Amino acid sequence: MCVVSSVTVTVPATTANLGPGFDCIGAALTLYNKVKFTHLDEGGLSIYVTGKEAERVQTDESNLIYQAFTKLYQHIEQTPPSVNIEIDLGVPLARGLGSSATAIVGGLVGANQLAGEPLSQLQVMELAIAIEGHPDNVVPALLGGCRLAATSASGWEICDVPWHEDIVPVLAIPDFELSTSEARRVLPTEFSRADAIFNTAHLGLLLRGLQTGKEEWLTAALQDKLHQPYRQALIPGYDAVNRAAVSSGAYGVVISGAGPTLLALTDDEYAPHVEAAMRAAWKTKGIIAVVRSLSLDHQGATSFHEE
Repeated sequence: MCVVSSVTVTVPATTANLGPGFDCIGAALTLYNKVKFTHLDEGGLSIYVTGKEAERVQTDESNLIYQAFTKLYQHIEQTPPSVNIEIDLGVPLARGLGSSATAIVGGLVGANQLAGEPLSQLQVMELAIAIEGHPDNVVPALLGGCRLAATSASGWEICDVPWHEDIVPVLAIPDFELSTSEARRVLPTEFSRADAIFNTAHLGLLLRGLQTGKEEWLTAALQDKLHQPYRQALIPGYDAVNRAAVSSGAYGVVISGAGPTLLALTDDEYAPHVEAAMRAAWKTKGIIAVVRSLSLDHQGATSFHEE
């Protein structure tokens, strides 16, 4: 077995739920965090962070990347090595783009590489889900693409969801945060049978809409009754941004993950108009938003190492 002294892991941002797929579907996007792990000869831990929000990231043992790193070593019953961690942030924090999933996946993949790959990709995925608590972000962050996750008697079944090449995700990332815990607090503990049936039907339609790119199916499919009606009030300007995007050619708008980032689906022709409309709509509410058209990331977490 070769000895790996340094490994660099790149992990994509994710957008989860896509409307009706609450806690079970997510897609990897072309926006990335990068983490370099290097063995230290002397004992200890050092963490350095660069990027727009670097000062907000913990640089001690409470760092989520390091916690995931140590979790893998605990799982394989080994003592975590002394390590230097260099983090380059490209994914905004607390915006509904899976920043915590990038940390968990990055820490696990980095540890697995430094330890000589004792765990398979499936085992790393299962550990990531256990740490995060749900699969919708960590699965596409690790595997790439759009993924649907469901439990089975033997564990998790992961389904690759075809994404039509004409569908463009447009992200509107506002300059305020919304914590996942706050976004979950507003959700009811029980739902009606009618709402459950509604979401079941619309998730099925979403899968076909993403596969075919059919406008009518996507327009209907992005509706949801399990989480978005309750979370919209936590996002100032939601209605205005939604109306602006749809009137400019978007099939629809959903909350990305727990929010506050909003995701519009459209095509190449209308994407620039949707971008401009979403940005302008939030500006009228006094909110500055970074609005970008991205693509689906198909690789997921990637790594290269030095021996």
